[in-house]
Amino acid sequence: MGQITIENLNNKEISNTDNSKSVLDIIHESGIDWMHACGKKGRCTTCKIIVVEGADQLSPIEETEQLLFDAGKLQPGERVACQAKLLGDVKVRVADKNKFPHMTYTA
Repeated sequence: MGQITIENLNNKEISNTDNSKSVLDIIHESGIDWMHACGKKGRCTTCKIIVVEGADQLSPIEETEQLLFDAGKLQPGERVACQAKLLGDVKVRVADKNKFPHMTYTA
């Protein structure tokens, strides 16, 4: 069980009771449009989240994400939402380069 708070989407809160789902699936199921160019395969970083609080409340980094870190496509404090599973409460931000033009983001 856990909650995702998206800081730069007006602190939107999304509750979850299924720890088997990825952060991206939870966000999409709540009706929020979130970029994901590679079809949730962990090959790109378009679904990247910036973790503000609760990094330890996400599943451990596995091989798919580690390859992105090793290639310099992810920095400390960043995860790909399609690979990270929610274990508890986290606060995240949408990365500037992954924002949709049709959505209104806050500071």
